[in-house]
Amino acid sequence: MTHLDASASPSFQPGYLGPFRSRRLPVLLLLLALALAPGELGLITRDMMLDAYYQVAVFVAATLMLFYGAERLFNFNLGTALNKARMAQVPLSALLGATPGCGGAVVVVAAYASGNVGFGAVVATLTATMGDAAFLLIATRPDVAAVVLPLSFAVGILSGWIVDALRLVPAPMHSSHCAMPVRIGAPRKRDFAYLTLALPGFALGVLQLVNADQFDSLPASLLSTLGLSGTALGLLIWALSPLEAMTNDNDSPTTRMAEETNFIAIWVIGAYLAYDYTVAFTGLDLKDAFSTVAPLLPLIGILVGFIPGCGPQVLVTTLYINGALPFAALIGNAISNDGDALFPAIALSPRTAMLATVVSAIPALVLAYGFYVLAPGFLSP
Repeated sequence: MTHLDASASPSFQPGYLGPFRSRRLPVLLLLLALALAPGELGLITRDMMLDAYYQVAVFVAATLMLFYGAERLFNFNLGTALNKARMAQVPLSALLGATPGCGGAVVVVAAYASGNVGFGAVVATLTATMGDAAFLLIATRPDVAAVVLPLSFAVGILSGWIVDALRLVPAPMHSSHCAMPVRIGAPRKRDFAYLTLALPGFALGVLQLVNADQFDSLPASLLSTLGLSGTALGLLIWALSPLEAMTNDNDSPTTRMAEETNFIAIWVIGAYLAYDYTVAFTGLDLKDAFSTVAPLLPLIGILVGFIPGCGPQVLVTTLYINGALPFAALIGNAISNDGDALFPAIALSPRTAMLATVVSAIPALVLAYGFYVLAPGFLSP
């Protein structure tokens, strides 16, 4: 994930319409047009937006609010804590990577750039992270997440320890090359409005997740109004944001939650729509189509994991949830993908990023094809 440098746009003000926003506005308008379209197109779009909101966005918002609120409340710095941990650096870095989202892994990469941790810690966190796709898996298939996340965590620790034992040390990063995210400043009205909608949305999301009778008895108009309002406001926050993904540590927890939740939500909406549009309007059964190249699916999952960012990884998880990919492809992707944390690693040191990615590919291949050969039906969607 590339951070914006405030010096790159010295005229930045809270109301400034920067280049990232202007590029996002057409996407916002397109999604709104699709949601308002008549007939089946509009119905599918609205249903997928509701699923993305109640199944993922509200859970992301709750998790980020808890994490950033605790960080502000207890006033701690993870980079400094990792530096003092010494022998525990690799396990702690793997734990940060295994935390849903990309924030923990980005913290470790930044700590490596400042000399607070070793290369083994970077490998551990990048191997353990599933990025933003973890939120989708937790919200929709918690049983699978209970296997994937601990397994990725364990593989991350082992990989980090092996790297340190082999003394694989690439060229050091230079933290001066890392641009900091733009400081947004005081919380905005739209941040509080989004939190106000997310609180009841989270309660409803939990009821839906546990298949509670109370959720089914609620008026459909209430669920639609709340869900689509939260989605529309979230899309607006994303479209008007001067950031690419991660927020400035000095911003309020509410602002950071609203910004990062909707950076994730836009990818989830895109993945949901891509799948459902394909099925609804082409008649293509992706599960049957992929079965013709079944032996290659674990490798495809791993190769997609090499792509920086969380969008492709969310799509892989969506395909698994819908039965188009086996567990072997999911676990291969989970271990090989580095999420948004790969962006600052590439910016700081391409050699470091490349070596870490290559190292993570080895356990990804072993586990993916291990499950494919020895347990092909394990956790079938």
